[in-house]
Amino acid sequence: MTDTQSTRVAVLVGSLRADSLNRKLAEILRDEAPAGVTLDIIEGLGEVPFYNEDLDGESAPAAAVALRERVASADRVLAVTPEYNGTMPAVLNNAIDWISRPYGAGAVVGKPFGVIGATPTPYGGKWAHGDTARSAGIAGAIVVEDVTVSQPAVDVDPTTDPEVRAKLLAALGTLVEFAPEVSAA
Repeated sequence: MTDTQSTRVAVLVGSLRADSLNRKLAEILRDEAPAGVTLDIIEGLGEVPFYNEDLDGESAPAAAVALRERVASADRVLAVTPEYNGTMPAVLNNAIDWISRPYGAGAVVGKPFGVIGATPTPYGGKWAHGDTARSAGIAGAIVVEDVTVSQPAVDVDPTTDPEVRAKLLAALGTLVEFAPEVSAA
């Protein structure tokens, strides 16, 4: 079990829109996180250029370096994302591309990773959440399946509904408490 007295969670929001429902959910989780848990909502994902290995060297773009540093310094990573056309938003995919490199040693490698979000569809973004989890796992993160919450926002306001908020906070708690299995060498 993780010491929740000092757990830092890097949060990647898959929407750039200022009034995004998923940004609001990330802010609610940040404000209502358990004692000792700090959620660092990483701003500036829109300034990170599309991943291009030609840019990724000694003089990598400052926004990409900052993204990597903040994820590397976190204990956990949480993606809070809508679904765009049946998949994850390009900004989130791009962030995962940057934090996955260098391959096998990227900032996300070995970090517990969860995905939550809400969409105004009956499916709540499950395809985007599945794609995000798969991509993060390939990038080397430890995807915590019990964290995934795909919340429909058709007949309920996820920002005010007490059951939805409880479900999202429980998912955060599961991510924070997750202890990766350590295998003997």
